[in-house]
Formats: sequence, C-alpha cells, structure tokens
Amino acid sequence: MSLEAWYMDSSDEDQRKPHKLNPNQPVTLDELKTLGVYYWKLNADIYETDPDLEQIRKEQGYSYMDIITIHKDKLPNYEEKLKMFFEEHLHLDDEIRYILDGRAYFDVRDKEDRWIRISMSKGDLITLPAGIYHRFTLDETNYTKAMRLFVGEPVWKAYNRPADDFDIRQKYLVSLSACFFCVLRDDSSSYIVVRLKRTLSWRYCVGSCCTRPSSWPRDSFSRPR
Repeated sequence: MSLEAWYMDSSDEDQRKPHKLNPNQPVTLDELKTLGVYYWKLNADIYETDPDLEQIRKEQGYSYMDIITIHKDKLPNYEEKLKMFFEEHLHLDDEIRYILDGRAYFDVRDKEDRWIRISMSKGDLITLPAGIYHRFTLDETNYTKAMRLFVGEPVWKAYNRPADDFDIRQKYLVSLSACFFCVLRDDSSSYIVVRLKRTLSWRYCVGSCCTRPSSWPRDSFSRPR
C-alpha cells in the first residue's frame, strides 16, 4: 500500500482528525518529491534485521538511530510534547522517521504555502528536507512508535516559524524554483535531463524532457544526498 497524502482544510477542529477537503484533493508521491519529501515502504516487523533498511541507511548515511514511543503512558510530558511537535517549524538538517507501529501525520507546506497532510502508518519511512516548514501529530488512535534516523550526531533543535533568515531555508526555497535543463543527445533519441537538487548538486538521468518515464528504474530517481 502506497503512502496517502492530501491537501488540508482550514478547520480548527482537533488536529488528530484527517482534515480532508470536500471533495478530497490527494497529493501523489511525485508531487511530494518536488518538495524534497521522499518515501520508502518497508517491513517493520523485521526492522532489527531488515537488509532493505540497512541498505537505505548505508546509502543515505543514516548513522544514528533511536526509537521513540508517543503515547500518554510512554512519553513524559505527553501533552506538552504533542503541542510542541504541532508548532510549525523547520530544522537545519533532514528529518527522517520510520513508523514501526501505530499511525501519525506529518504536515508540510507546498510551494504556495498550503498544508499537505501525509498519513503515516506501520512500515512507512519518510524524509523531510532541511528548511521545509512542517509539523507532526498523532491521529485519533493516539499512538505511534517510530525510529528516528540521522546523519551523524542528532540535533533536535526546532525553529518555529518565522525562520526565513536561516541559510538552509533560503537554500530550500532556491531548490523549489530549480528547473530542468534538457540537452539533445547525439543520436537524437532522447534527452539528458539535469536537475538542480536542493543540495545544489547535479544528477543526470536519461529520458524524455522534464519528465520521469514510467520505465525508469526507481534507483535512477534516488533521493539526493
């Protein structure tokens, strides 16, 4: 089952409710990728020995790992922490979360500053880019268990909005406006598509101009490092 995401309504109802528009306006994984949000589906039942998780950690450099259980009986200062998590904020580093049990929501801002709600359940691993405004909440089940991953030593500091003066925020905004450059190959059969990623590094893929053909293998559109 793929990740589910949608544009949120503006209701002030309980933050744990779905807050879908009527009619619902879903958001695809490819649309999330344009915001720098990346996703994997894994088998959480074998997270301790999962070779797929180990491969992702190796490829992305996720050297740090711990596990947090968010439930009123497990997390000290539970209500205070939930309120803090739901404040709109950004981090200076990527946020990587792997849901081992239960359910939760991540909300992220799109390019027009609209809220997108991402529904997370067991087996979902997500990365939010440094500099993106976002927030977190449980759903109405009031429980989740998550693995927290990090490159190097963890830095948990959150900067509540407004935080536009940070360099990482400005770099993230530049990445959203980065475009595709297309160069015709010598054989005229396809294009080399070069995209400026949010890290300001370059990646090269072969395919039709400014699109990702469905025939491309997943690895050819891997998350930037």
